[in-house]
Amino acid sequence: MCLVNLRKYTDMKKSDIIIKLKKTLERKRFEHTLGVAYTAAALAMCHDADMEKAYIAGLLHDCAKGMTASEKLKYCKDHNLPIKPVEYDNPSLLHSKVGSYLADEVYEIKDREIADAIFYHTTGKAGMGLLESIIFVADYIEPGRTHDPELPIIRKEAFNDLNKTILHIYVNTIKHLQDTDSPIDTTTMIAYEYYAKQENNGKDNQTH
Repeated sequence: MCLVNLRKYTDMKKSDIIIKLKKTLERKRFEHTLGVAYTAAALAMCHDADMEKAYIAGLLHDCAKGMTASEKLKYCKDHNLPIKPVEYDNPSLLHSKVGSYLADEVYEIKDREIADAIFYHTTGKAGMGLLESIIFVADYIEPGRTHDPELPIIRKEAFNDLNKTILHIYVNTIKHLQDTDSPIDTTTMIAYEYYAKQENNGKDNQTH
């Protein structure tokens, strides 16, 4: 049980949010959602972030996953949300963008940082804020994830150095996308280059 008070950010009860998510998400996706929420709260405690914000952003990060591809495309068009070519080709990528708006419309979240953390949790972005970083990392490392053989190392890194962890995630993700001949979002590449430069600058400073 995660004893956090969500009433600062929504009038909905935590139990009502969880019930609604359970109805709209497949079982494995719902279990992943809970894993991300708990992991985000733990990372927030470790890195002096707002634990309630981290928990609720983690809880809602995939709230649009239950929508079909056509529903996500229609939602974006109805709300004048820009759709990239890579998102037209793979509408599942739109779930983070749509989810950031559903957090407000459906779950009554009126917090810009939470919305942004949901919006960028898939691709990330250059210069992520603390909450954005936590949700991006939590989505990758939550206990149910098994996709990356380096996860044990990445999980340890996450509780010591978020930026180093983010770079590690980008390196492994981009390699996987290249190996599987999958499209790579330009936002992902720009963010990778940003964090790689940050890491290199840090190494340069250590040698002077």
